[in-house]
Amino acid sequence: MRKPIIAILGATGAVGIQMLEVMEERNFEIEDLKLLAHISDAGKEYVFKGKKYIVEEAVESSFENVDITMVAVEGDISKKFMPHIIASGSVAIDNSSAFRLNDDVPLVIPEINPDDIELHKGIIANPNCSTIIGLVAVNEIYKHAGIKRMVVSTYQAVSGAGVLGIDELKRQTEDVLSDRETTSRVFQHEIAFNIIPHIDSFEENGYTKEEMKMYNEGRKILHDNNIEISCTCARVPVFRSHSESITLETEKPISVEEVRGLLSKAQGVRLVDDPKNNLYPMPIDTAGQDLIYVGRIRKDFSKNNSINLWCCGDQVRKGAATNAVQIAELLVKTL
Repeated sequence: MRKPIIAILGATGAVGIQMLEVMEERNFEIEDLKLLAHISDAGKEYVFKGKKYIVEEAVESSFENVDITMVAVEGDISKKFMPHIIASGSVAIDNSSAFRLNDDVPLVIPEINPDDIELHKGIIANPNCSTIIGLVAVNEIYKHAGIKRMVVSTYQAVSGAGVLGIDELKRQTEDVLSDRETTSRVFQHEIAFNIIPHIDSFEENGYTKEEMKMYNEGRKILHDNNIEISCTCARVPVFRSHSESITLETEKPISVEEVRGLLSKAQGVRLVDDPKNNLYPMPIDTAGQDLIYVGRIRKDFSKNNSINLWCCGDQVRKGAATNAVQIAELLVKTL
């Protein structure tokens, strides 16, 4: 297995920087590395495994001789550069939503559908962060008992809106505590000491694009269009790590004890479910690592074959950067 030449498009953003850190943590072996960003960030320096790399302006020819390009930019920029990435022969691992639902683009969570990587035609899509966190949490339950219906409520950290979201929460918190008037530039309303049930734009059906991502992406990843998924996404004043409340209606009966047993051995999951000792998943505990914490597992008394659970995960890491690096690790084996 040869060492690849890797490019990170959007290397100076929160996800791009995290990709670099995760690659080093996981001892990702490379032949060479190209860090690409907007011209305004060209010249910045980053260190990877003791070697200094200089950020270059991303241009059409940047991807020549690159084996894998990890894309950590918004969808419009991804669409701009994707033809040039493909033409160069590089394989793109795209963190944006631009190509996720394309029929010829695999949408991959390595713990769930790693074999789909082999179906790529130049692009592999990284799912939405909430989709990754939720599906990793329920995958073993799905394999064991099937899932007819998922009702999901997400409580999403401000880091989902990038560094500007974090800065806004810090600034507004200081303003409110100091009795100063505050303004909202990133979010639709004040986020400090508030919850905003609005992430991304609203569609005609009344759901936001963020909510529809879980509906569409979950079905695609599991290769199961029969699953009914209903989702409500809210922004909460938490700096990092998303939380999700999930109710599952399973095809087959499954007990709380069986769910705990499955999740105690599930790949990518840490079972934290001891409410008598006040132990359950919280965003403060999941920030800065890659496991999805799952707990508060209990029977849903309102319906047969129904289970409630609560999960948390770092959306910048497993919900974005780490998932992309895991895909790259699998992809290297096919080069």
